[in-house]
Amino acid sequence: MSDTVQELTVRFWAAAQEAAGTHCEVYDASSVRDIVTDASARHPALVTVLPRCSLLLDGVRVGDLDTPVSGGQVLEVLPPFAGG
Repeated sequence: MSDTVQELTVRFWAAAQEAAGTHCEVYDASSVRDIVTDASARHPALVTVLPRCSLLLDGVRVGDLDTPVSGGQVLEVLPPFAGG
């Protein structure tokens, strides 16, 4: 895991967007966990939404919150969707 802090974009969708009060923000982080922690601190309403969300880093589902991030990447925060 890299300890180097990188700047990346986080996009919130649906209920996550409503909880965050924004669609898009920039975060400085070294891992997905850093982003989740920072987003929860910035937007307390996300605390109840994030555990149900899928996280996609550059289109690939994140399976481990300790996944390192690189500058310029995009993390999508997607709440569960009904149907299928």
